[in-house]
Amino acid sequence: MKPVGKVLCATAFVVGFLAVFWKDSFKPERLSGARVLLTGASAGIGEQMAYHYARFGAEMVLTARREAVLQKVMEKCLTLGAKKIFYIPADMSNPLEPEKVVQFAVQKLGGLDYLVLNHIGMTRFEMWDGDVEYTRWLMQVNFFSYVTLATAALPTLEKNRGSLVVVSSLTGGGSCAGMCSHNRLELPQWLFVTRNRGKLTQTEHGSKIQDDPDSPSMAPSSFQPVSWCFPFFSFPGKVPTPFTTSYSATKFALDGFFSSLRHELSMQKKNISVTLCILGLIDTESALESTRGKVSFPASPAPDAALAIIRGGAMRVREVFYPGWLHLLCCLGVLFPCDPILQSFYSP
Repeated sequence: MKPVGKVLCATAFVVGFLAVFWKDSFKPERLSGARVLLTGASAGIGEQMAYHYARFGAEMVLTARREAVLQKVMEKCLTLGAKKIFYIPADMSNPLEPEKVVQFAVQKLGGLDYLVLNHIGMTRFEMWDGDVEYTRWLMQVNFFSYVTLATAALPTLEKNRGSLVVVSSLTGGGSCAGMCSHNRLELPQWLFVTRNRGKLTQTEHGSKIQDDPDSPSMAPSSFQPVSWCFPFFSFPGKVPTPFTTSYSATKFALDGFFSSLRHELSMQKKNISVTLCILGLIDTESALESTRGKVSFPASPAPDAALAIIRGGAMRVREVFYPGWLHLLCCLGVLFPCDPILQSFYSP
């Protein structure tokens, strides 16, 4: 066997061996009473995150543009167990709105433990048509508002040793090091492998988590596949995709800004974690509508994606990949770039 093959086999053996004995460090009870500001909470992944946080007993401020829908989400969160919840409608295309949202959340909750940035503007899934004004607008919603929200929240997050959780996507890239999340698997930051000890099932009102009496952790499935990555890869791993020129620009900007901010916070000895969440195609109504007939990738369930994001933020990992094969795709894209293969998954 060649030396490279021996290294790969040895790595797989070690990772598989450790996966058997690794205990998941996610403790959902720690989210009880946690103070969370969640953006983009009226639908899709944001709505599902609100329901998960409510089940964990968090205190929340929800924000999105549509007040009537926010009210309905808030009411359901109260029935699911949220200890305290408020909402504030806001349009993130207005540069003055993000700071007001943070001020409102701090006033209502007395501070923040988690700032979860999840909102996006209306995304066109089409060839570049030269619309620079639309790109400027989308940069405000998808990037500059994130920067403003984070900047306004940094003082309270520093005081409370809090966490910044930034939802990005495959087109925004991510490095080949972090927390892998397979459809039914979350992986610890340094090891990338763990076993599932809980079950998440679908009900007519959304997702429901069933506890496994053998473990305090919760995971989005009942069976125990093992997914693994190579922690010694640390490439920038960006994956630009067709039909997403403006959207990709905003997500690349998020990755660059918040990855750099993570370094600076560490250098200043500020105990604020920054978790970047790299998502693939999720089965939200808006995503499926915009990509219908154009993409061959499978869509992953929004409740599972939401839980993976929450777990990653609670465990203070650098990156969450959901589904887990995105991590491998990022690494392969850096090591063996092949545009025709990527383009074959897209139809004009």
